[in-house]
Amino acid sequence: MTAGFDPGMNGAMSVLRRITTRPPPDPDLQTCDMCAEPIGDDHPHVVGIHSRQLMCVCRGCWLLFTAENADLRYKAVPNRYLSFPDFSLTQAGWDGLDIPVGLVFFFSSSVLRRTVAFYPGPAGVAESELGLQAWSEVLAANPELKVLTDDVEALLVRAPDADRDAACFLVPIDACYELAGRLRTVWRGFDGGQDARAAIAEFFDTVDARSKPLTRGLRQAQPVMRPEPVMRPEPVEGPGS
Repeated sequence: MTAGFDPGMNGAMSVLRRITTRPPPDPDLQTCDMCAEPIGDDHPHVVGIHSRQLMCVCRGCWLLFTAENADLRYKAVPNRYLSFPDFSLTQAGWDGLDIPVGLVFFFSSSVLRRTVAFYPGPAGVAESELGLQAWSEVLAANPELKVLTDDVEALLVRAPDADRDAACFLVPIDACYELAGRLRTVWRGFDGGQDARAAIAEFFDTVDARSKPLTRGLRQAQPVMRPEPVMRPEPVEGPGS
């Protein structure tokens, strides 16, 4: 929870007062999906834990959903980026995941009470229908990955190839939606084509630059927290919506 903020009745009443006293918003301005407060291009998000859809919100509404372990329909998307320098995944291990393209993201659904895997394609993202036993083995071999926050963070994994080892990053869930939206506009054929590969490379370079490295020895010292939001461009609707 953000220090000094009570997400209870006082916060909710403050939002309700803004909704009932504000004049109708300018239709040319982007507004908060919850209270209609005008927001800029850079803004935080909350995610519906059942629908997996993102909502663009103002800071006040974002703060309402930052409480840890609260039973809420929405959760605030944090802004934590981590890299895992010790991550190990061989080509055989990747093949065991049965993902048809070279990129996948995993997140833990509190509703389904299991890990869900998605990968990009021409229609946006597709959910893996295959068993996740192989992913359980990857987690066992890489215990530092077990810092994921349900519903709002994802582990983004890139397959190994002849030029690089496999890579894994922890990212906010809306970053995955943003990547999926970008790829949908450039994807060609089965493997995405040159433009998709360039977009993926650019995305991973950006994520790598923003990420704090977390080694296996430091895992216990790394808290699961919700830092102050650094606003990102509005992503597309979430997978499975």
